[in-house]
Parts: sequence; C-alpha cells; structure tokens
Amino acid sequence: MPAPVLSGPQYLREGFKLVLSPGLRLFVLLPLLINLVLFVGLIYFAGHQFSLWVDTLMPSLPSWLSFLNYLLWPLFVVLVVLMVFFTFTMLANIIAAPFNGFLSEKVEAVVRGIDNSPPFSWGELVAMVPRTLAREMRKLGYFLPRAIALMILSFIPVLNLIAAPLWLFFGIWMMAIQYIDYPADNHKLGWNEMLAWLREKRWQSLSFGGIVYLVLLIPVVNLLMMPAAVAGATLFWVRERGDEALSASSRG
Repeated sequence: MPAPVLSGPQYLREGFKLVLSPGLRLFVLLPLLINLVLFVGLIYFAGHQFSLWVDTLMPSLPSWLSFLNYLLWPLFVVLVVLMVFFTFTMLANIIAAPFNGFLSEKVEAVVRGIDNSPPFSWGELVAMVPRTLAREMRKLGYFLPRAIALMILSFIPVLNLIAAPLWLFFGIWMMAIQYIDYPADNHKLGWNEMLAWLREKRWQSLSFGGIVYLVLLIPVVNLLMMPAAVAGATLFWVRERGDEALSASSRG
C-alpha cells in the first residue's frame, strides 16, 4: 500500500533505526571512517599550509598590524567550515557510493525478508565501483547545468527574486534523486525511467528529499544521516513501488 504523501520523515526515521542494527553497521562504519580520515587529513593539510602562510606573512607586516594574527585564524576556521559544508555531501556520496549500493540491497533484504543478494566481499565491492561512479557522474551531469542556470538567474535583477525558492526546491529534488537512485540502480532501472518514476511520485519524493535536505545541513548529524537516508530511500522504493519492484527483481 502506498505511504501517505508527507511520509518522508517516517522513512528517514525508520531508515535511521535500520542502519543501527548489527547486520547493517558494516556498510555504515566503513564509508564513515573513510570520509572522516579524508576530511581530517584535508583539514590538517589546509591548517598546516595556512600556518606556514601566516608565519611567512606576519614578519613582513608592521607591528601595528600584528592583531591580524588573531583575525586570520578565525577567518580560516570559518572558511574550512564552509568548505566542508559545501563539499562534504558530494565527496562523501562519491566515496560511499559502492557501500551505499550494498547497504540498499541489505536493507531491502531485511524489509522483504528475502535475501537474494550476494554476501559482502571486497571483490564484489570493487566490481561495483565503475557502475556506481558512472551513476554518480550521471547525477553530477544532471545537477551542474541546472545549478549553473540557477546561478545565472540569481544575478538577473527582478528575476533573482525567484532564485532562492528555486534553489531550495532544486536542492530538495536532488536529495530525492541522490538517495532513491541507489535502490533504483540495484534493480537496473535506467536513469530516465528512474526520473519518470520519481515524477509520478512527485510529492512523496519531495517529502523525502525535504527532510533529508534539512538534516544534512546539521554538522556531525549528517555523518549518520547519510546512510540513514540510503536506508530510508530503500524503504521508499519498497513501499511506493510495491510488488512491481519485487517482480522486476525476480526477473533480473
């Protein structure tokens, strides 16, 4: 039975509970650790380079400008926070894409009580990398031209009044695409077919994308909510697509 139109928070809440279960933790912890190591390394490298730049700059400044030393570091912290905020979701999704594919398969197996997927293996994970990366690049190809068009619109007087709500709507729609694509891809649903199906479920999709968009804005919380969004999107797929997805899976 299809879920109510405004069921996004329910899907995400149930997805969060699922990823904390023992059988699914592996697919959450591995990409989480990879992303943490990556970002800690990047932030450390940026901080080290910035420190060298400050040490080089400060001796050349007059003594009355020494107070800049206390202003530059807070500015750097703000810049790092902004960098992490704007790049984390994109990079984390690319890195975690193969794990997310496996996670989606296992969540569907738990929900349906039927596990036809192969057991986790590093060889299987490596084999998934080209396909999942190609799908992520497809999402990026969908995102970039629309984002550029919205950016141009933001600089046109009068028309820029509608740019902000359009950005918000587009961001929510992209969150639905980003995560619901994992179970769709597992069932070998083509990109255009997946988009067409999401448009048929437009309000349900926007409800799910909206809550995901909101929680991913929260630092630290977004680390756990990304796999929860994959699990929630899989629940969305199973319940909204119903027997159609199950029969397609059996044919595959």
